[in-house]
Amino acid sequence: LTDFGLSKESVERESKAYSFCGTVEYMAPEVVNRRGHTQSADWWSYGVLMFEMLTGSLPFQGKDRKETMTMILKAKLGMPQFLSSEAQSLIRSLFKRNPANRLGAGPDGVEEIKRHCFFSTIDWNKLFRRELHPPFQPAAGRPDDTFYFDPEFTAKTPRDSPGVPPSANAHQLFRGFSFVAITEEETQPVPSSIIQQLHRSTSQFSDTYDLKEDIGVGSYSLCKRCEHRGTGMDYAVKIINKAKRDPTEEVEILLRYGQHPNIITLKD
Repeated sequence: LTDFGLSKESVERESKAYSFCGTVEYMAPEVVNRRGHTQSADWWSYGVLMFEMLTGSLPFQGKDRKETMTMILKAKLGMPQFLSSEAQSLIRSLFKRNPANRLGAGPDGVEEIKRHCFFSTIDWNKLFRRELHPPFQPAAGRPDDTFYFDPEFTAKTPRDSPGVPPSANAHQLFRGFSFVAITEEETQPVPSSIIQQLHRSTSQFSDTYDLKEDIGVGSYSLCKRCEHRGTGMDYAVKIINKAKRDPTEEVEILLRYGQHPNIITLKD
């Protein structure tokens, strides 16, 4: 079982990565001190996972994040004596603070780990072909069986996380992103009334409105204040260069959601 959410692609033996992400208890010393790490950091993390599965606890865990990081860099490993000598040997080989001395860091890579005496009973070819029977297979009555989950979690009442209203400048967080996810509502067919409104014949803008000063300038458009000749009401008009941008989608969205208090209403 693995998760590639924080993986780094193509970290060659000669190059290093400097990312600092993930759960600190599983980080190798060279990741913690941020001096650059190679694939050898994965074998330290593998050792942490192995230690946790064999003992039920983490090898380096302080009362807070800072203390945990200090322990990873300096603390002596407490090895439970109930572990087999083979297991202790493998864990000690993976917990080398010098990544160059760590098992798996040599020219043979993962083959060094597979050849360790702890795995002497494993036929790796049969394992790859899924021909080995696991020593323990959980009995599950149905696909969503939660029998093996800790009651600490299953006893909780499921609640949706409360939605936090966005701040006025929340849109700035995603400035520069070109993709906007399409919601299910937006994928529904556009009502014929909207289509008719989009394509209805209109009079010349200059016959109805007088243009005034600029309000704002964008990459594809210019916003001006305009005054309705009949009523004297002020409006904002967005002038778009159709050679650079098709305004149809924007008009559809304004027609669809213009009744929302935080979205402008399309007049003409």
